Amino acid sequence: MPAVARVSPKDFFSAEEWSRLSEHSSWKGLLLVAHCWAVIAAAFAMGVVWPITIPLAVMIIGARQLGLAILMHDAAHRALHPDAKVNDFVGEWFCTGGLERYRPYHLSHHKLAQQSDDPDLVLSAPFPISRASLRRKIVRDLTGQTYFKQRFGPLIARLKAKKPGESVWAIVNAEAFRQRRYLIGNLILLSLLSAVGLWWAYFALWLLPQASWLPMVTRLRNIAEHACIAQNEPDPLRQARTTRANLIERALIAPYFVNYHCEHHMFMHLPCYSLPRAHRLLTDKGVTARMEVQPGYLTVIGLASGA
Repeated sequence: MPAVARVSPKDFFSAEEWSRLSEHSSWKGLLLVAHCWAVIAAAFAMGVVWPITIPLAVMIIGARQLGLAILMHDAAHRALHPDAKVNDFVGEWFCTGGLERYRPYHLSHHKLAQQSDDPDLVLSAPFPISRASLRRKIVRDLTGQTYFKQRFGPLIARLKAKKPGESVWAIVNAEAFRQRRYLIGNLILLSLLSAVGLWWAYFALWLLPQASWLPMVTRLRNIAEHACIAQNEPDPLRQARTTRANLIERALIAPYFVNYHCEHHMFMHLPCYSLPRAHRLLTDKGVTARMEVQPGYLTVIGLASGA
């Protein structure tokens, strides 16, 4: 399958506009990473001091766990920091990890967006689905079933395929090594919280958001980005969707400008903090009328569920 058509920035922006948009700041990406961890810490503190706020804290922290993945995604495009070593180090160790594996996979998605060989097509191809089906998926997300399948599914599948004489411990150790950064990070956090008598906060304010709210908002993000977009769509302005997000949606569903996904596919090396301005410029020039843009996440969920 040939690569999808690309757009040229000069067809949409002046040289001065593009120069400002495409500049990779040495501090803005790092500030967003620091902001993400600061929000997580503040929500942690809120949940510890006022346990009645734990449900809200779970939503906030789960959304910022997605935020870490979004910032790692920027690092995959080498847009988090202009220095490649700093970019990759921060993306790997202060975001979600797995950068080296994710980058080639994700760039192939950009190369083949919505085409038959797009590795992410499996995420959008089933839509639209029925409301009942979407409800079941969301229930599985919020009850930890999706998390369990994603986190332990590869190990279970490998154990089921075990050959005679093959060591179970060797299989378990290989999977643990594959997930070593995740396991080490979680062990450190649990140890630190236990040392100050807050072991329970690891389960209530880190693992619970990771196993419930994070899978759900990740699903909503995937739906908003590519669901109900035609397979083999030739127009690069309509191979991904931008969803205008209000303040609550940005706080609990779509942090760090991830909702500007059409602009991201059009100009995939723009830092995430440049996407809102790119959207405003394109709107002023009348370009967004040709793009796939929806007014909010409720609208997109309605499209995905056949409403």
